[in-house]
Amino acid sequence: MTRVPVPILLVAGFLGAGKTTVVNHLLAHAGGRRIAAVVNDFGAINIDAELIAGASDGVVSLTNGCICCSLEGDLLRTLAAILRRSPRPDSIVIETSGVADPTDIVRNLMDPMIWREAPLETVLCVVDVTTTAAKLNDPLVRSQLRAADVLALSKTDLVDAAGRERIRDAVKAVRPAALVVDALHGQVPAELLFPADPDRTPAPRDPGRRHPASDRFETLSWTSDRPVSLPRLQNAIGRLAPKLARAKGLFEAVEQPGRQLVLQFASGRATLAPAGTPSPGLPRARVVFIAEIGVLSTAEVGRIMDGCAQPEPE
Repeated sequence: MTRVPVPILLVAGFLGAGKTTVVNHLLAHAGGRRIAAVVNDFGAINIDAELIAGASDGVVSLTNGCICCSLEGDLLRTLAAILRRSPRPDSIVIETSGVADPTDIVRNLMDPMIWREAPLETVLCVVDVTTTAAKLNDPLVRSQLRAADVLALSKTDLVDAAGRERIRDAVKAVRPAALVVDALHGQVPAELLFPADPDRTPAPRDPGRRHPASDRFETLSWTSDRPVSLPRLQNAIGRLAPKLARAKGLFEAVEQPGRQLVLQFASGRATLAPAGTPSPGLPRARVVFIAEIGVLSTAEVGRIMDGCAQPEPE
């Protein structure tokens, strides 16, 4: 019996755009569809996988790099393992890291062995509407936009109607063929992303020319076995903010013992939100910082962040 192909949704977007929020919404509103999520985080601590893991038991965590470069083999092996599951998923969602060029990932997904079983259906690029015009001219961001079939505008509640239209016009100028939708709180209609006819196989696509690898960003991790003081954390992030492209982490707060909070820093804004029960066996605080190479040092991060942790009892 011929097996029905499992379509792939590739979710791209720059650091902090809101990709994980979109994926979480899709998993939480799957409508009976079995979705396997492949999560690729940039850094040694895979925060995104932890944030998604509570929404689905189909999460596969890939760490230490981008899918498109050092993890090419791992990605193909992971997809093969997912396709061997019984029952097979109805769809596969791959969330790229914010520093990944989706054209290189598309090229890998055109592998005939993968395409026959799991064809790439849709490339979704998430765009933070608070981003600046200069950021939209970044070569990596433009490459992410050009690869997209659907452009999802996130954080639309943070700008006025005129601001949303400016970004909408700007991204359409880069990728005229893409469908542009608002994605407040990660809400993107599933019918725009998955095929209505499960027996239909999409046409292969040309990923375009290969882009030379550009190592622009690095990650620095900080962990602590002690809870974190919220006022001191606020001060620390304020000191580090001018050098950061992105930060995210999970921690217990001195002021809220026994609970876990998630820290998100992107586009100059830091937010905190509840994140459920702390995972056993992991440090009580773990934060990943992403910055341009050479801008920050591990020593500087440690010196500033160590002051956030609750002092050891004397």
